[in-house]
Amino acid sequence: MGKAPFFVRKRIRARVEKEALERGKKVVTPAEVKAVRQRFLHQQEKEVKGYQVDTCFGDTGCPMRAVVSDTLAPKIETIFQQADLFSFLKHEVNGKLKFHHEFRVTVADCPNACSQPQIKDIGIIGGVMPRTTDEVCSLCEACVATCKEAAIELSGGEAPPRIDSERCVRCGQCVPVCPAGTILSGQTGYRILLGGRLGRHPRLAVELPGLYDEAAVLNIVSTCIDLYKQKSRNGKRFAHLLTDRDISRLKAQWTLSGKESA
Repeated sequence: MGKAPFFVRKRIRARVEKEALERGKKVVTPAEVKAVRQRFLHQQEKEVKGYQVDTCFGDTGCPMRAVVSDTLAPKIETIFQQADLFSFLKHEVNGKLKFHHEFRVTVADCPNACSQPQIKDIGIIGGVMPRTTDEVCSLCEACVATCKEAAIELSGGEAPPRIDSERCVRCGQCVPVCPAGTILSGQTGYRILLGGRLGRHPRLAVELPGLYDEAAVLNIVSTCIDLYKQKSRNGKRFAHLLTDRDISRLKAQWTLSGKESA
Protein backbone atom coordinates (compact mmCIF):
# COMPACT_ATOMS: atom_id res chain seq x y z
CA MET A 1 0.00 0.00 0.00
CA GLY A 2 2.87 2.34 0.81
CA LYS A 3 4.07 2.10 -2.80
CA ALA A 4 0.73 3.24 -4.24
CA PRO A 5 0.36 6.92 -5.23
CA PHE A 6 -1.19 8.81 -2.33
CA PHE A 7 -4.08 10.12 -4.43
CA VAL A 8 -5.44 6.61 -5.08
CA ARG A 9 -4.34 4.94 -1.82
CA LYS A 10 -7.74 5.30 -0.15
CA ARG A 11 -9.48 3.85 -3.20
CA ILE A 12 -7.03 0.95 -3.38
CA ARG A 13 -7.51 0.15 0.30
CA ALA A 14 -11.28 0.03 -0.13
CA ARG A 15 -10.92 -2.13 -3.26
CA VAL A 16 -8.55 -4.57 -1.49
CA GLU A 17 -10.99 -4.95 1.41
CA LYS A 18 -13.85 -5.54 -1.05
CA GLU A 19 -11.75 -8.14 -2.88
CA ALA A 20 -11.16 -10.02 0.37
CA LEU A 21 -14.86 -9.94 1.29
CA GLU A 22 -15.85 -11.21 -2.15
CA ARG A 23 -13.48 -14.14 -1.62
CA GLY A 24 -15.09 -14.87 1.74
CA LYS A 25 -12.05 -13.84 3.75
CA LYS A 26 -12.04 -11.88 7.00
CA VAL A 27 -8.32 -11.09 6.79
CA VAL A 28 -6.61 -9.36 3.86
CA THR A 29 -3.78 -11.42 2.41
CA PRO A 30 -1.09 -10.60 -0.19
CA ALA A 31 -3.24 -12.36 -2.80
CA GLU A 32 -5.93 -9.68 -2.64
CA VAL A 33 -3.36 -6.89 -2.69
CA LYS A 34 -1.67 -8.39 -5.74
CA ALA A 35 -4.97 -8.86 -7.59
CA VAL A 36 -6.01 -5.27 -7.04
CA ARG A 37 -2.55 -3.98 -7.92
CA GLN A 38 -2.65 -5.76 -11.27
CA ARG A 39 -6.12 -4.40 -11.97
CA PHE A 40 -5.05 -0.84 -11.17
CA LEU A 41 -1.92 -1.14 -13.31
CA HIS A 42 -3.47 -2.75 -16.37
CA GLN A 43 -7.20 -2.05 -16.17
CA GLN A 44 -7.32 1.46 -14.77
CA GLU A 45 -10.18 2.51 -17.00
CA LYS A 46 -12.51 0.10 -15.19
CA GLU A 47 -11.75 1.89 -11.91
CA VAL A 48 -11.79 5.47 -13.20
CA LYS A 49 -15.03 7.37 -12.57
CA GLY A 50 -13.99 10.81 -13.84
CA TYR A 51 -13.56 12.54 -10.51
CA GLN A 52 -12.26 12.10 -6.97
CA VAL A 53 -13.86 13.63 -3.90
CA ASP A 54 -11.73 13.05 -0.82
CA THR A 55 -12.26 14.03 2.80
CA CYS A 56 -10.11 14.22 5.91
CA PHE A 57 -10.60 12.21 9.11
CA GLY A 58 -12.90 14.78 10.72
CA ASP A 59 -15.94 12.50 10.90
CA THR A 60 -14.00 10.00 13.01
CA GLY A 61 -13.96 12.41 15.94
CA CYS A 62 -11.01 14.66 15.14
CA PRO A 63 -10.76 17.34 17.89
CA MET A 64 -9.43 19.92 15.42
CA ARG A 65 -12.64 20.25 13.37
CA ALA A 66 -13.54 23.85 12.65
CA VAL A 67 -16.71 22.80 10.81
CA VAL A 68 -18.81 19.67 10.44
CA SER A 69 -18.76 19.00 6.70
CA ASP A 70 -20.35 15.54 6.70
CA THR A 71 -23.07 16.54 4.20
CA LEU A 72 -20.83 18.52 1.84
CA ALA A 73 -18.82 15.76 0.13
CA PRO A 74 -21.91 13.68 -0.83
CA LYS A 75 -23.50 16.79 -2.37
CA ILE A 76 -20.33 17.47 -4.36
CA GLU A 77 -20.38 13.84 -5.52
CA THR A 78 -23.94 14.36 -6.75
CA ILE A 79 -22.86 17.41 -8.78
CA PHE A 80 -20.13 15.36 -10.47
CA GLN A 81 -22.49 12.49 -11.18
CA GLN A 82 -24.97 14.86 -12.78
CA ALA A 83 -22.17 16.39 -14.85
CA ASP A 84 -21.27 12.84 -16.05
CA LEU A 85 -17.56 13.59 -16.23
CA PHE A 86 -16.76 9.98 -17.08
CA SER A 87 -18.64 10.17 -20.39
CA PHE A 88 -17.22 13.62 -21.02
CA LEU A 89 -13.64 12.38 -20.51
CA LYS A 90 -14.25 9.28 -22.63
CA HIS A 91 -15.12 11.64 -25.48
CA GLU A 92 -12.24 14.04 -24.82
CA VAL A 93 -9.33 11.69 -24.11
CA ASN A 94 -7.41 10.02 -26.90
CA GLY A 95 -6.86 6.55 -25.53
CA LYS A 96 -7.74 4.87 -22.26
CA LEU A 97 -8.72 6.85 -19.18
CA LYS A 98 -6.30 6.90 -16.27
CA PHE A 99 -6.47 8.23 -12.74
CA HIS A 100 -4.52 11.37 -13.59
CA HIS A 101 -7.40 12.43 -15.86
CA GLU A 102 -9.83 12.68 -12.95
CA PHE A 103 -11.04 16.01 -11.54
CA ARG A 104 -9.86 16.13 -7.91
CA VAL A 105 -11.66 17.80 -5.04
CA THR A 106 -10.89 17.48 -1.36
CA VAL A 107 -12.63 18.68 1.79
CA ALA A 108 -10.71 19.41 4.99
CA ASP A 109 -12.56 20.20 8.21
CA CYS A 110 -9.83 22.48 9.57
CA PRO A 111 -6.77 24.47 8.39
CA ASN A 112 -4.47 21.55 9.25
CA ALA A 113 -5.67 20.35 5.84
CA CYS A 114 -4.80 16.65 6.23
CA SER A 115 -6.47 15.91 2.88
CA GLN A 116 -4.03 18.21 1.05
CA PRO A 117 -6.39 20.79 -0.49
CA GLN A 118 -3.45 22.93 -1.59
CA ILE A 119 -2.57 20.46 -4.36
CA LYS A 120 -6.03 19.58 -5.68
CA ASP A 121 -8.09 21.07 -8.50
CA ILE A 122 -10.48 22.38 -5.85
CA GLY A 123 -9.53 22.45 -2.18
CA ILE A 124 -12.14 23.18 0.47
CA ILE A 125 -11.07 24.03 4.04
CA GLY A 126 -13.45 24.50 6.95
CA GLY A 127 -12.94 27.63 9.00
CA VAL A 128 -14.44 29.71 11.78
CA MET A 129 -13.68 33.38 12.31
CA PRO A 130 -13.33 34.17 16.04
CA ARG A 131 -14.99 37.31 17.36
CA THR A 132 -14.65 39.24 20.60
CA THR A 133 -17.56 40.06 22.89
CA ASP A 134 -18.30 42.58 25.66
CA GLU A 135 -17.35 40.05 28.32
CA VAL A 136 -14.33 41.28 30.30
CA CYS A 137 -11.12 39.41 29.45
CA SER A 138 -9.67 37.52 32.43
CA LEU A 139 -6.13 37.97 31.06
CA CYS A 140 -5.50 34.24 31.48
CA GLU A 141 -3.59 34.12 28.15
CA ALA A 142 -5.12 30.76 27.25
CA CYS A 143 -6.03 32.08 23.79
CA VAL A 144 -2.51 33.43 23.25
CA ALA A 145 -0.97 30.10 24.24
CA THR A 146 -3.35 28.15 21.99
CA CYS A 147 -2.90 30.23 18.84
CA LYS A 148 -0.09 28.77 16.76
CA GLU A 149 -0.14 31.75 14.42
CA ALA A 150 0.57 34.40 17.10
CA ALA A 151 -2.57 36.14 15.87
CA ILE A 152 -3.93 37.10 19.31
CA GLU A 153 -2.62 39.83 21.57
CA LEU A 154 -4.08 40.84 24.92
CA SER A 155 -4.96 44.50 25.20
CA GLY A 156 -4.91 44.69 28.99
CA GLY A 157 -7.48 46.12 31.33
CA GLU A 158 -11.08 45.60 30.23
CA ALA A 159 -10.32 45.87 26.51
CA PRO A 160 -10.93 42.69 24.47
CA PRO A 161 -8.01 40.79 22.90
CA ARG A 162 -6.84 41.95 19.48
CA ILE A 163 -7.14 39.34 16.73
CA ASP A 164 -4.94 39.86 13.69
CA SER A 165 -7.15 38.83 10.77
CA GLU A 166 -4.14 38.59 8.45
CA ARG A 167 -2.41 36.01 10.67
CA CYS A 168 -5.56 34.13 11.71
CA VAL A 169 -6.13 30.92 9.72
CA ARG A 170 -9.69 30.52 11.12
CA CYS A 171 -9.03 27.29 13.00
CA GLY A 172 -11.28 28.37 15.89
CA GLN A 173 -9.07 26.74 18.53
CA CYS A 174 -9.04 29.93 20.62
CA VAL A 175 -12.81 29.79 21.20
CA PRO A 176 -13.17 26.75 23.49
CA VAL A 177 -10.20 27.70 25.69
CA CYS A 178 -11.55 31.15 26.59
CA PRO A 179 -13.06 30.78 30.10
CA ALA A 180 -14.61 34.24 30.17
CA GLY A 181 -16.53 34.08 26.90
CA THR A 182 -14.55 37.05 25.61
CA ILE A 183 -13.82 35.14 22.39
CA LEU A 184 -16.64 33.29 20.65
CA SER A 185 -17.21 31.77 17.24
CA GLY A 186 -18.08 34.23 14.51
CA GLN A 187 -18.92 33.30 10.95
CA THR A 188 -18.35 29.63 10.12
CA GLY A 189 -17.83 28.47 6.56
CA TYR A 190 -15.33 27.24 4.01
CA ARG A 191 -12.20 28.60 2.38
CA ILE A 192 -11.93 27.76 -1.34
CA LEU A 193 -8.63 27.03 -3.09
CA LEU A 194 -8.36 26.50 -6.86
CA GLY A 195 -5.82 25.06 -9.27
CA GLY A 196 -3.40 23.10 -7.09
CA ARG A 197 -1.32 20.31 -8.58
CA LEU A 198 1.84 18.22 -8.33
CA GLY A 199 3.79 16.73 -11.23
CA ARG A 200 6.41 18.22 -13.52
CA HIS A 201 5.09 21.74 -13.07
CA PRO A 202 3.66 21.88 -9.53
CA ARG A 203 1.61 24.80 -8.25
CA LEU A 204 -0.09 25.50 -4.96
CA ALA A 205 -3.77 26.31 -5.22
CA VAL A 206 -4.87 29.95 -5.14
CA GLU A 207 -7.37 30.94 -2.46
CA LEU A 208 -10.53 32.90 -3.15
CA PRO A 209 -11.05 35.69 -0.56
CA GLY A 210 -13.53 35.11 2.26
CA LEU A 211 -15.51 32.30 3.83
CA TYR A 212 -18.36 30.63 1.95
CA ASP A 213 -21.42 28.75 3.13
CA GLU A 214 -22.31 25.31 1.79
CA ALA A 215 -24.61 26.63 -0.93
CA ALA A 216 -21.90 28.95 -2.25
CA VAL A 217 -19.33 26.14 -2.20
CA LEU A 218 -21.59 23.94 -4.31
CA ASN A 219 -22.19 26.83 -6.70
CA ILE A 220 -18.44 27.41 -7.08
CA VAL A 221 -17.84 23.70 -7.74
CA SER A 222 -20.52 23.75 -10.46
CA THR A 223 -18.99 26.89 -11.98
CA CYS A 224 -15.56 25.25 -12.07
CA ILE A 225 -16.92 22.10 -13.71
CA ASP A 226 -18.59 24.21 -16.40
CA LEU A 227 -15.33 26.10 -16.96
CA TYR A 228 -13.44 22.82 -17.13
CA LYS A 229 -15.76 21.44 -19.79
CA GLN A 230 -15.42 24.63 -21.84
CA LYS A 231 -11.62 24.54 -21.78
CA SER A 232 -10.93 20.80 -21.69
CA ARG A 233 -8.39 19.49 -24.19
CA ASN A 234 -7.61 15.76 -24.33
CA GLY A 235 -8.27 15.20 -20.63
CA LYS A 236 -5.94 17.82 -19.18
CA ARG A 237 -6.50 18.44 -15.48
CA PHE A 238 -8.51 21.49 -14.44
CA ALA A 239 -5.43 22.75 -12.58
CA HIS A 240 -3.49 22.81 -15.88
CA LEU A 241 -6.28 24.56 -17.77
CA LEU A 242 -6.96 27.22 -15.13
CA THR A 243 -5.16 30.43 -16.07
CA ASP A 244 -4.33 33.47 -13.95
CA ARG A 245 -7.04 35.31 -15.86
CA ASP A 246 -9.60 32.65 -14.93
CA ILE A 247 -8.59 32.89 -11.29
CA SER A 248 -8.86 36.69 -11.34
CA ARG A 249 -12.34 36.45 -12.86
CA LEU A 250 -13.46 33.91 -10.28
CA LYS A 251 -12.04 36.07 -7.50
CA ALA A 252 -13.96 39.08 -8.79
CA GLN A 253 -17.12 37.00 -9.12
CA TRP A 254 -17.01 35.61 -5.59
CA THR A 255 -15.14 38.21 -3.52
CA LEU A 256 -18.25 40.20 -2.57
CA SER A 257 -20.11 37.05 -1.57
CA GLY A 258 -17.14 35.83 0.42
CA LYS A 259 -16.68 39.10 2.29
CA GLU A 260 -20.35 39.29 3.13
CA SER A 261 -20.24 35.81 4.65
CA ALA A 262 -16.92 36.25 6.46
